[in-house]
Amino acid sequence: MTELALFGTDLFGEVVRPKASGPVAERFTLPPFTLLDARSGDWQERQRAWLTIGLRGEVGRADNANGASRQKSSVYLVKSAEGAYSTGGELIEGGEVGNSASVFSPVVCELAYRWFSPAGGQVVDPFAGGSVRGIVAGALGRRYWGCDLRAEQVAANEVQAADIAPSVRPVWVCGDSMDMLDDAPAADFVFSCPPYGDLEKYSDDPRDLSKMDWHAFVAAYKRIILRAVGKMKPDTFACFVVGDFRDGRGFYRNFVSTTIEAFEECGARLYNEAILATPVGSACLRVTKHFAAGRKLAKTHQNVLVFCKGDWRAAAAKCNGIGNT
Repeated sequence: MTELALFGTDLFGEVVRPKASGPVAERFTLPPFTLLDARSGDWQERQRAWLTIGLRGEVGRADNANGASRQKSSVYLVKSAEGAYSTGGELIEGGEVGNSASVFSPVVCELAYRWFSPAGGQVVDPFAGGSVRGIVAGALGRRYWGCDLRAEQVAANEVQAADIAPSVRPVWVCGDSMDMLDDAPAADFVFSCPPYGDLEKYSDDPRDLSKMDWHAFVAAYKRIILRAVGKMKPDTFACFVVGDFRDGRGFYRNFVSTTIEAFEECGARLYNEAILATPVGSACLRVTKHFAAGRKLAKTHQNVLVFCKGDWRAAAAKCNGIGNT
């Protein structure tokens, strides 16, 4: 499959590649360290390049059950009412944020696909949300199947995919992942960013995990992960991007550990864990109030969790183009 020429082509039709900041980055796009630095110049350059192709992952999410989004901003770009994107730093833990909407980082997608899925492989995303993960997958020659509960979100994603026309057209289905995963294709890679409890309300549908209390949410979340792992081919990876968030009393939910527990209960072992460090952004404006009043640290990171089902050596070989997928 032909990948998208993210930085264009030269006069001779050759794909332009940005100058890598060292041999490790040159080989792996960005350094595969346990600290992923979204503040770096290389990261920001790739981010801008992805956005110029027309990614608009916030479309379809502006009118949710709250009238506004509460966002997981550290892995997301935040689009203001004026249309400008920035990278937020703190995980906003309550209250409305005007007319802004969150957009999943395309660079996180690119790295996850390049590092942990085979070329041309099948991606399964049980919490699809906006268009970004599907379009980036298609642009990199991966097949993508994503499920979302909201018909308007799926329709918005389809329109954007038609406009951008990635080399492989993503597939989004509308419905409850609890049911729809039964008909999902066998996965070479499971990749998602799940809802963070009721932190961001997506709809009034009672099947929507964001409408559930915490205990019901965890039970449903674990069942969906069980079904997703069941779709993974032997010797494959899965990646969930998650972050902890506070409950109504101000204490952390321990969502990262809940996610790890859910995968390991299904036989997919934790294989890699990285911290995604993002620009401080508007956290500077909030930290004084929050820390002075409650000694709450401003969150400027999320966790990138990679799991392996089966033999990690065979899974790595597939990502290196060795063996069949």
